[in-house]
Amino acid sequence: MDQNRNTSNRTVAFGAALVVVCMLGLSFAAVPLYRAFCQVTGFGGTTQQAEAGSDEVLEQKITVRFDSNVAKGMPWSFKPVQRTVDIKIGETALIFYKAKNTSSEPVVGTASFNVTPEVAGSYFSKIECFCFTEQLLAPGQEVEMPVQFFVDPEITRDASTRDIKEITLSYTFYKKEGSGDGIASGKKSQGIGKRS
Repeated sequence: MDQNRNTSNRTVAFGAALVVVCMLGLSFAAVPLYRAFCQVTGFGGTTQQAEAGSDEVLEQKITVRFDSNVAKGMPWSFKPVQRTVDIKIGETALIFYKAKNTSSEPVVGTASFNVTPEVAGSYFSKIECFCFTEQLLAPGQEVEMPVQFFVDPEITRDASTRDIKEITLSYTFYKKEGSGDGIASGKKSQGIGKRS
């Protein structure tokens, strides 16, 4: 009877350990899987990434607005160089955001982004963006960071998006943990930098 109980206890303990390991593995896989899901579907206003511009440019225009935010504790000023552009659907556009480190230490930042209305996310394609990499700014350094994008002409063929006349691209910069605390990665900003 003790042998059966020991075997039963081992089976339960092994099963519980297996569940814990599986849950731990799923917790690490959740973020990349969710990110992949959002990029494929445009869920939550997630934009698409493209290698090149569109092969098709329509005469129809769309207004793209640019928004900027910095998270609490991020010692940067951050704003778009221009607030809006009117572009032809399918046309590749290049705009810039300006960021300045207002602290006395190097700070690494990462940007999150989305578009509104959210349903337009799957048709907003970025070719080049500062949001793809971390940005390191030295104390007082100011940079212009490029975003090259287009709005896919398929937006006009989808019943849920064909009437959209305006899209807002919004970025929020976050301070990388440990950044500005006397610790800095040696990677410089990909922007067009100038010290002020």
